Amino acid sequence: MEKIICGIQQMGIGVPNVAESWKWYRKFFGVNVKVFEEAADAPLMTRYTGDVVHSRTATLALSMEGGGGFEIWQFTSRPTEKATFDIQLGDFGLYACKIKSRDVAASFNYFKENGATIIGDLYKNPNGDLTFYTQDPNGNIFQIVQGRGYFSNTKHPSHCGGVAGSVIGVSDIDKALPLYKDILGYSNVEYDKIETSNDFSHLPGGKSKFRRVLLTHKDARKGPFARLLGPTEIELVQSIERTDCKKIFENRFWGDWGFIHLCFDIQGMDLLQKECESKGFPFTVDSSDTFDMGEAGGRFSYIEDPDGTWIEFVETHKVPIMKKWGWYINLKNKKPGKHLPNWILKAMGLNKVKD
Repeated sequence: MEKIICGIQQMGIGVPNVAESWKWYRKFFGVNVKVFEEAADAPLMTRYTGDVVHSRTATLALSMEGGGGFEIWQFTSRPTEKATFDIQLGDFGLYACKIKSRDVAASFNYFKENGATIIGDLYKNPNGDLTFYTQDPNGNIFQIVQGRGYFSNTKHPSHCGGVAGSVIGVSDIDKALPLYKDILGYSNVEYDKIETSNDFSHLPGGKSKFRRVLLTHKDARKGPFARLLGPTEIELVQSIERTDCKKIFENRFWGDWGFIHLCFDIQGMDLLQKECESKGFPFTVDSSDTFDMGEAGGRFSYIEDPDGTWIEFVETHKVPIMKKWGWYINLKNKKPGKHLPNWILKAMGLNKVKD
């Protein structure tokens, strides 16, 4: 057995209303395939929920364009709390979710014509690729980036697909690199710059100087869902001038309003645990065995980056393909690194929710 990072499975998003948020994500990102929907307690997460077991509802949704999905998460036992301060670029944590686009300029026009909040304008990033930033109705920031690989063409009018990575605020990029570069496999440095940037200029706090490092992975990801999850990137952002940067989730619970975790689909959890411990990132949560999500199951764990940002790992054991027919895939004894056949992955698209 080897440790395999199969790709970004999903971005966890804490919201005040799952149904309303998901409807917006379907319209603008085409994330319209339901993998599971479940309401339950979260007893394994009490470390991050004030030592109290809280209840929640969660929906995992994907785009058949490819890319990671969204785990749209809502407390049902308490209100979902917003940050008590205005989050600015450079604050520590998952600042923005990257979304892949087949045509960034066309996506920009679609968002504009359909009344989405666009932050600034269409810009070029330091690599020369077009990009823009948008806000969902809850104020979460998404960066639309040029996609680097697709699973299928859904012809969604926004030209968007799933999660393509994240912009992550850190206090010290050099301290964060052993996690993102070595453990998670983002070994390619696309750029490493200290500058004031046009594409940051309209973001809250974005006019100052930042060190920004864009990381990609050299080899195509392996594993059952790797072809669907596709290539992704991580951009680490460190403020050079601010001295008042805060943790985005300071004094709040995991599951509260905003991007709660970045989740990786993996194989070889025991080996990954040893590697994380040896590099100073021990598991803080570990389900140890199959954790039943009702319609799906697997082993999950959490680590924290040097600034406390939550990274989740899921070793998938069971996933529904077509629930009403009782069609599930058991992955527990599958050969590590092996792709699922495309026709099985495409069959997940039968769970599409239409508006």
